Amino acid sequence: MTHPAFTKGNVAVITGAALGIGRAAALKFAEMGLKVCLVDLPSKDLEEATAAVTANSDNPGSVIAMATDVSDPGAMQELAANVQNKFGGADILLNNAASRAGRGFDADIEDWRQLIEVNLWGVIYGTRAFLPGMRERGTPAVIVNTGSKQGITNPPGHTVYNLSKAAVKSYTESLAHELRSSGADHVTAHLLVPGWTTTGKSEHRPGAWLPDQVIERMVQGIDKDSFYIICPDDDVTEEDDRRRMLWGAGDMTEDRPALSRWHPEWKDAFESFTP
Repeated sequence: MTHPAFTKGNVAVITGAALGIGRAAALKFAEMGLKVCLVDLPSKDLEEATAAVTANSDNPGSVIAMATDVSDPGAMQELAANVQNKFGGADILLNNAASRAGRGFDADIEDWRQLIEVNLWGVIYGTRAFLPGMRERGTPAVIVNTGSKQGITNPPGHTVYNLSKAAVKSYTESLAHELRSSGADHVTAHLLVPGWTTTGKSEHRPGAWLPDQVIERMVQGIDKDSFYIICPDDDVTEEDDRRRMLWGAGDMTEDRPALSRWHPEWKDAFESFTP
């Protein structure tokens, strides 16, 4: 890793760090010699993740956990202040916390609200809490927001999750533009787009990637200065991803029905589509 934000001794803050991709990132960053702040709701999982990351670090004092609700703007500001007091600020922010509550149109509206509060507002609150310090220090820094392919291709079945991740994509694109056009290009924004990944406490299934594979791809992407860090998996290739994304964009440019990939009258056309 040659990106200067990942210099040994620099500071990484990771939300949703108790399990899955967040925990894998914390383990990787500690292994790289970074100071790590694990952020999640209070739980045994957070305690166990912190112990594992501490064991992966050559300096146990460089790993801390801060139980924080990312959907609470005041709590996120307090988190940033605590990281500033403990480590002098953050060089890397991974806004990774996510919820999958409220699947379909008929789901309880409060589940919809909770998911949006975590998946979208958590990203916004995290960025607003840590970006000012990154701007002020003037040293290389990185903000990574975890999106989803569901926020790009919008497959039927989980409407509220899809719309939250589509909003994260839009927000992060605008953030990247704002940083490079406002004289703060020492801070870069990146959109991490995992494929099918075994997260949480789910049983690993053939075809899925493990979280550490996603983090390896993320590190490689940041090192190449990629904005869109789109991960394949062992079931869907990078070429399949390109084909699906191009087809989705074509719904607009070719005046096809919305989500025509799943429209019975367009099924054969999609299957024969090659970019």
